[in-house]
Amino acid sequence: MTAARPTTRPCFHLAVPVDDLAKARAFYGDVLGLEEGRSADLWVDWNFYGHQVVTHVAERAAAPAHNPVDGHDVPVPHFGAVLEVEAFHALAEKLRAAGTAFVIEPYLRFAGEPGEQWTMFFHDPAGNAMEIKAFRDEAQIFAK
Repeated sequence: MTAARPTTRPCFHLAVPVDDLAKARAFYGDVLGLEEGRSADLWVDWNFYGHQVVTHVAERAAAPAHNPVDGHDVPVPHFGAVLEVEAFHALAEKLRAAGTAFVIEPYLRFAGEPGEQWTMFFHDPAGNAMEIKAFRDEAQIFAK
């Protein structure tokens, strides 16, 4: 189950294109375990760790690009969430069990440096790139 909307900080909203709402429901609802909100024939709201992500049936607007980070080609654009370390590893196992192909396998990035974090990249069924990460010390999220 995902967290409710935060009450002490703003909530972001993001809409992403998908080509099949049934596949989106299976991935976002069953694999990621997100709570479904309002929906219509061509879109579904998701509680994305306290934020609103909407999957809209639409054509993709642009070809994806990549940016080198820590020796990996990071897909751009991408979106995701920062989880606690235990939740990060639990989700990684759930994604593996569901047969998710990782763009970048879960690993520890920037080990021993400011901003040390666990990270993983994968695509939803429509090809939207996602990153999930976790910091041992969340005070390091914006560390320089």
